[in-house]
Amino acid sequence: MRDGAPLAIQLPASVAAVLAGLAEMNAEAAMVGGCVRDLVRGEQPVDWDVATSAPPEAVAERFPGAAWQNAFGTVTVLANDDGPSVEVTTYRVEGGYRDRRRPDHVRWGGSLVEDLARRDFTINAMAWLPTDLAAGQGRLVDPHGGAADLAAGMLRAVGDPDARLEEDALRLVRAVRFATRFDLRLDPATEAAIERHAGATAGLSGERVRDELLRILAGSAPPSRALLLMERLGLLAVLLPELAALRGVPQAKALPGDALDHSLRAADALPADDHVLRLAGLLHDLGKATTLGDGHFIGHERDGAALAEAVMRRLRSPRAEIARVTRLVRHHMFAYTQAWTDAAVRRFVKRVGRDLVDGLFALREADNVASGAREPTRGGLPELRVRVARVLADDPLEAGQLAVDGHDLTEALGIEPGPLVGNLLDRLVEAVLDDPTLNRRERLVELARGWMSEPVAGDRTHRQARDKAGASG
Repeated sequence: MRDGAPLAIQLPASVAAVLAGLAEMNAEAAMVGGCVRDLVRGEQPVDWDVATSAPPEAVAERFPGAAWQNAFGTVTVLANDDGPSVEVTTYRVEGGYRDRRRPDHVRWGGSLVEDLARRDFTINAMAWLPTDLAAGQGRLVDPHGGAADLAAGMLRAVGDPDARLEEDALRLVRAVRFATRFDLRLDPATEAAIERHAGATAGLSGERVRDELLRILAGSAPPSRALLLMERLGLLAVLLPELAALRGVPQAKALPGDALDHSLRAADALPADDHVLRLAGLLHDLGKATTLGDGHFIGHERDGAALAEAVMRRLRSPRAEIARVTRLVRHHMFAYTQAWTDAAVRRFVKRVGRDLVDGLFALREADNVASGAREPTRGGLPELRVRVARVLADDPLEAGQLAVDGHDLTEALGIEPGPLVGNLLDRLVEAVLDDPTLNRRERLVELARGWMSEPVAGDRTHRQARDKAGASG
């Protein structure tokens, strides 16, 4: 397939309606970018983009309810019952990229071919121009040979690769994602330009790097392919230096390779539909670069949790994701044996958190796969899974699962709400972790009353409450 070739496609009704509406305005309109790339590859697009000669204010007026909230001429025609939303962007000419992210200014106008010339890679610089919209007939507009590059398995920058990459440093990372997602090799000139400009990615915002990294982790291709390519191009040491530092850190594992190879295999072994869990697998052994001594990595899970938190804060990750990943890294070195009592299993779940248990088990399994290790037939992870499931189904682990609450204690013991009540509840949780049969209202009140009446225990409880109150003030 080449420039000007006929291309018949089946358009969603909402996309066809947008193209028809623009034609009614006597405006040229064509599908562009990733959706055309996917169609050329024989895939159904997820996102639909249209470029048009109509100015954005006219597009917004033509489609009631459309959203236009940016300075780059993109109007979102919102989804309806007939299909997906459509991003409509006015043909534009861009000038300068001093911040290596956004054009300094844009000017509406130009042509479809000029609009395609400003795009990043040839595979994204194709368009579909309808000739008979009702029949789904059109022709491919491909002035830069994107279809031929797809057929040849090549990722190539549009025009001069240095100029294209200098416009937006994120394109260096996007090149890696596209190359691995579509199983493309880099055009030699594009690859050399990425290597030359790798240092510029240090100026990217954490959010933009995180978004690209998560897309890599959520992709169908093993993330190790992209990350190894990033390492070869010099991007990994700039964007994730903590991970790059694992290269050369030796490991005594059944599978060959160093700590970086192991970490990449762990990420590959985790499910693609949970990119945060994959990120935990990628980062779980960061502490090995700082704790290696005498062939051991003592405390690497603690160092690793701190390093993982620092990485995710730099990437501006949401707090919930930071907490999940750092907790997974911190607890991934648990060592279960059959000697664990039921109380020990309950305390394990309490320490880890019921919300984290499934993810922690998945991380351990991936860690084993990445090491070439096998769980023992008895006393291993499958046995612990069964015991944990029983605990989660039957046993109280948190204050909220006690048969009493703070109000019950204040009424039964005649005390005021405050730190003392919290301390008593903490002690009750500890008691039922040891013996779940104690979790009856009368028995718990009796225990709390006994602690209050015992001089030593009571004094200690009051002192703890006083100290906590002083610390909070």
